[in-house]
Amino acid sequence: MDTSSKENIQLFSKNSMQPVGRPSFKTEYPSSEEKQPCCGELKVFLGALSFVYFAKALAEGYLKSTITQIERRFDIPSSLVGVIDGSFEIGNLLVITFVSYFGAKLHRPKIIGAGCLIMGVGTLLIAMPHFFMEQYRYERYSPFSNSTFSISPCFLGSNSPLPISVMEKSQSKINNGCVQTVAIIGPIFGFLLGSLCAKLYVDIGFVNLDHITITPKDPQWVGAWWLGYLIAGSISLLAAVPFWYLPKSLPRPRSREDSNSSSEKSKFIMDDPTDYQTPLGEKAKIMEMARDFLPSLKSLFGNPVYFLYLCASTVQFNSLFGMVTYKPKYIEQHYGQSSSKANFVIGLINIPAVAFGIFSGGIVMKKFRISVCGAAKLYLGSSVLGYLLFLSLFALGCENSDVAGLTVSYQGTKPVSYHERALFSDCNSRCKCSETKWEPMCGANGITYASACLAGCQTSTGSGKTTIFNNCTCVGIAASESGNSSGMVGRCQKDNGCPQMFLYFLVISVITSYTLSLGGIPGYILLLRCIKPQLKSFALGIYTLAVRVLAGIPAPVYFGVLIDTSCLKWGFKRCGSRGSCRLYDSNAFRHMYLGLTMILGTMSIFLSIAVLFTLKKKYVSKHRSFRTKRERTMVSTRISKENCTTSDHLLQPSYWPGKETQL
Repeated sequence: MDTSSKENIQLFSKNSMQPVGRPSFKTEYPSSEEKQPCCGELKVFLGALSFVYFAKALAEGYLKSTITQIERRFDIPSSLVGVIDGSFEIGNLLVITFVSYFGAKLHRPKIIGAGCLIMGVGTLLIAMPHFFMEQYRYERYSPFSNSTFSISPCFLGSNSPLPISVMEKSQSKINNGCVQTVAIIGPIFGFLLGSLCAKLYVDIGFVNLDHITITPKDPQWVGAWWLGYLIAGSISLLAAVPFWYLPKSLPRPRSREDSNSSSEKSKFIMDDPTDYQTPLGEKAKIMEMARDFLPSLKSLFGNPVYFLYLCASTVQFNSLFGMVTYKPKYIEQHYGQSSSKANFVIGLINIPAVAFGIFSGGIVMKKFRISVCGAAKLYLGSSVLGYLLFLSLFALGCENSDVAGLTVSYQGTKPVSYHERALFSDCNSRCKCSETKWEPMCGANGITYASACLAGCQTSTGSGKTTIFNNCTCVGIAASESGNSSGMVGRCQKDNGCPQMFLYFLVISVITSYTLSLGGIPGYILLLRCIKPQLKSFALGIYTLAVRVLAGIPAPVYFGVLIDTSCLKWGFKRCGSRGSCRLYDSNAFRHMYLGLTMILGTMSIFLSIAVLFTLKKKYVSKHRSFRTKRERTMVSTRISKENCTTSDHLLQPSYWPGKETQL
């Protein structure tokens, strides 16, 4: 059998074979019907893989949206929450490198399906602590009295109000853009799901909600964080089903085998089934595959373009992971928004901008047929412009809330330095109050007090959310012109300019998100084109491993550690150990959060510049060597033709110059 017949046989799937003796016009005249099984399977695979990306991104997005809920529920600092967030990536580390290497040679769809099952079970396990813990307990004010003649706890010596328990029992750049855009849609639904669950009380279904005296705007409110993990885990299990019915490999249609596709290194699950087949009659052995592992790894890290791009991406993802993880917390603490609203605006405004940016990058690469150097330039340009826009967020900050003894003096006249911070003053010296409690009360003078006791309040009327505190000696010292010395439950609102700053923040944040994500697909194409085609799957596995280990795990941790340094008032658990932060220094929080993100982004820009210079140097030298080689080939071909012509004349026995036809 000649070579051409072998190639023709490989173009047909098993379903397209005809019985012996029966004519097959399909074999003689290839038509569009011949490609339907392949294209149909490819579309199913593309849709199933997109759904897997969606399920995984949904779980990740929901985890980011529950950061503050978990922090309040378990009363832990941000640094420990960062460890929990980073541990989401640890499960992949044990197998990701080997799966990316051996998975390309084995039954890839079934491997993906098994991974979906593991991912679904793991997501369901995250919600399990809720069902083994006691129900959430929060502390709320007990009314001092319904009568102004009762003795107040300020003079009685009660340290704190009683706790109230509410426990009553491939193929192309455009396909890459489509898949990654679908993956970005996952966090949209993840944050929207987080916004919905944040409005539901944590023990919904286990307690009588009529007895709950706090609202979602209350700083002690904890939403139903566990509910979203049950939903996300179920979706992951559902995403595994289609992969068990897909074939091991997809045959390549004849129409795809042209000069353009042969030079394209970014095929999306369209590798030739023969690429990884052993000789006829032999089965692939795991040990034989493993022999090439270290040489392949050495080949990847010996590629300067790949190594520099890997470093640049890792540093950039450090900034992005840290920024996204604590963005809901930043909006809550800095702009005074509720957890539900913070998740809602991120899911409905920011993430769609990221999806649109990624899709736009794929369209630009496809429409203009940008080269690898052009992809590197587009990746660098989007990073530079994006971080320049991000720099403007430093100017869109809100000042600290006026909190007596922490940000302003009890007289309300001047800011308090670090060494002057004290919750006790002459106005509450006769009150035996606890400085570990955080039960904020908003005075009529616009100053927030850590508790009604520390505000020197002597009487109260009402109960629960409608409690009004009266005769507050500390409020009277810094009282307004009306002379009112009362207060109400909760923190005072931010100054009037803060809501407007929040709108500006959203606008700049959306533009920045779009600009940074515009370089996603160009960077992805750059990654695939700078390596050998046979190392594509392995290179992507190493890339994913590096991003998870060096960015996904540590970034939330050290971001959380730095954010904790801006805490002004820590809470304490019932056992006496330090809990979660109750009040942050807004200015310090902004500088830590935005500053660290900007530093990491600047480092990634310099590494991206190194990638571009290395790529240009390699491309120019390769182009010159190719041109020199082509010129030499042309010269040698011309000489060989002349020699062949001369030798042909000498070898022809019937050659007679005199008999040649004269032109």
